[in-house]
Amino acid sequence: MNIEDLREFCLSVKGASESFPFFDDRILVFKVMDKMFAYVNIEPKDAQFRVSMKCFPERSVELREKYEGVVNGQHTKTLTWNSIYLESDVPDDLIKELIMHSVEEVIKKLPKKRQAEYAVMEDKNI
Repeated sequence: MNIEDLREFCLSVKGASESFPFFDDRILVFKVMDKMFAYVNIEPKDAQFRVSMKCFPERSVELREKYEGVVNGQHTKTLTWNSIYLESDVPDDLIKELIMHSVEEVIKKLPKKRQAEYAVMEDKNI
């Protein structure tokens, strides 16, 4: 997956938006319901794009053991965020699945009222 495909897929998520909320305008953040589900440095020092996203901790361990392209979340030290090198041994379909998993993790932590708002929101892909 390349950076353009990543951006296109993230923006296809129901209710998704993008922004540069940090001071340096290098970290592109994707949000749903005003909560971050993924981010990517658009000017990586090592010239390798990687997307960071939320992940269930047990799954993080499994993914990091199976794929060289899945590492500790950039700027995080927990198992709740992974960074995935876009052009690595991680299949594109799995990256898309993990993006949707990240969205689900964000939505399930919202208050019930906000979850209900999301549930009835119009899907961009319809």
